[in-house]
Amino acid sequence: MRLSILDQSPISSNQTPQEALNSSMKLAQAGEALGYTRYWIAEHHDLSGLACPAPEVMLGYIGAHTKRIRIGSGAVLLPHYRPYKVAETFNMLATLFPNRIDLGIGRAPGGSSEAMTALSGNFIKNVGNFPALLSDLLHFINDDFPTGTEYSKLSASPIPDNPPVPWLLGTGKKSALLAAEHGLPYTFGYFMSDQDGAAIIREYIDTFKPRKEGQTPQVIVTVNVICGETTEKAEEVAASYLIWSLQMDKGEAHQGVPSKSEAKQYKLTEKDLETLEKVRQNMIIGNPHEVKQKLLELKAKYEADEMMINTITYSPEDRIRSYELIAKEVFSEGH
Repeated sequence: MRLSILDQSPISSNQTPQEALNSSMKLAQAGEALGYTRYWIAEHHDLSGLACPAPEVMLGYIGAHTKRIRIGSGAVLLPHYRPYKVAETFNMLATLFPNRIDLGIGRAPGGSSEAMTALSGNFIKNVGNFPALLSDLLHFINDDFPTGTEYSKLSASPIPDNPPVPWLLGTGKKSALLAAEHGLPYTFGYFMSDQDGAAIIREYIDTFKPRKEGQTPQVIVTVNVICGETTEKAEEVAASYLIWSLQMDKGEAHQGVPSKSEAKQYKLTEKDLETLEKVRQNMIIGNPHEVKQKLLELKAKYEADEMMINTITYSPEDRIRSYELIAKEVFSEGH
């Protein structure tokens, strides 16, 4: 079983944004040492508790501090940007770090309506134009605009020997069908979707159209996981994330991921408890054996080639330890 890392670069209540970003770099280094396939970092705007609005900046930093692990965006939110600029940026990264760059592409806003307006002026219009934006981006990445078209003489230089690998990220049928139409690998965000992911992925596989000879559908499923030496330890560590996710949902996460004691002090209403139960349904919390078995079950159910793990904890050490325990359990038996 191939495993990868999704990092949202969370800020804990005792951290500065700089410390959170440095923790992200250390997580990528740990992932490389542990044998994870890839490390992706997400894009968010003006969200308290998340430190990274610019994956492309962090990837330059992380690429310089790692050697082998594939690194990428999870995702660049394309409706905010012109495809040419995104292609230039990721071609440059692929030139600096050959055969290591993934270009994860998404259409979510990644922040408030004010942030959407500040970034792109008319986000809703751009979302409606997303298929065309994606098509242009792929042509720039592949350097293959048809002769005579508007951009046929334009290159998103530098052109790397190994172009960045585009992935389409999503949580629903529309993104899956678009990925299939363009012959793109697809990442399903199980951790943030309430839709029938297994049916969505099956339709992606069934309708996949290769862009090049030999291409086959590829699927990554992303899930929230917190692993501890024991189930009790995992639950203890997870409490901070659960309260923080609740605070994020209510717009109260101004102080970052709370500590264990801060999480205990949070007064839960009946509605809060119902919300937390829904959050837990899209999570895996447990000891290494439990986590491995649930990952294998999800992998089989969703026909995934790879599982991508998103772990948020108060302590950076607990976060790395969670990934370490999972890697030891999964990779030690040759999966």
